[in-house]
Amino acid sequence: MSYKALITNTLLIILMCWSSSESNAQRIIKPKLTEVDWKGIIYKKEWALDFRITQRGASIAYNSGKIKSYYKTNYYQLELGYTKDPREKGQSKNAGGGPTGAFSFGKINSVINIRGGVGVKKYLSEKERRNGLSVGYTVEIGPSIALLKPYHLDLIYVDIIDGRQIRRVVSESFSEENADKFLDRSSISSKSSFFKGFDDLSVRAGIQGKIGAHLATGAFDKYVRAFETGIMFDIFPSKIPILVETEEVSANRIFFALYMNFHIGTRSN
Repeated sequence: MSYKALITNTLLIILMCWSSSESNAQRIIKPKLTEVDWKGIIYKKEWALDFRITQRGASIAYNSGKIKSYYKTNYYQLELGYTKDPREKGQSKNAGGGPTGAFSFGKINSVINIRGGVGVKKYLSEKERRNGLSVGYTVEIGPSIALLKPYHLDLIYVDIIDGRQIRRVVSESFSEENADKFLDRSSISSKSSFFKGFDDLSVRAGIQGKIGAHLATGAFDKYVRAFETGIMFDIFPSKIPILVETEEVSANRIFFALYMNFHIGTRSN
């Protein structure tokens, strides 16, 4: 074999080996495209704040939950809010046309609510991927405490002293003795300070509950972001007087309300 033929054959062998090695390398390096499955439980605990509005008032609540599985979270809730009577009518002027501050005519008590609850949140949809939308529901039950704070008005009194009319304004809550003046728009200057009446609180204890539809985004995210809407109730053994009772207006002991709730918080292990 000539020297030229030997070189030619050697180059052909090297080229064939390099081609085979490159082909094997491509088969090893090129990964198979697989879909990452994010399903599963990542966090064990959850806490959040609720900002809730209803046709009867509003509230803020703190939630502490334990994530049992993707589909189920048990939680405890502590809530502070207030309840209004939908029949309350705001006034900005008295019947005499004189300048006044805003007040609620016929209102005799402001109601502050303290609610405790034990609840469960369950998802109905299949496990969603990261940042997906999860659909579920919540059910809650627990004690309800209503703090009744007497509603104070600044009432106008006119005294005759030495033949002169002396006008004075006195902050008073409703009573049988001042009922005529308390319910006389021309005798009302304005509502008194919100802090009036805290020294004369009365307490009513009952039960409360909620049933709602729950929509959450990013079920596996560190941060909790959800919207909830449903129905809530408070039931008391005796009536809760918010307005003066008349033939048209009576006090209630059962309060139902539709609510919307914004749920914001975080998850951790």
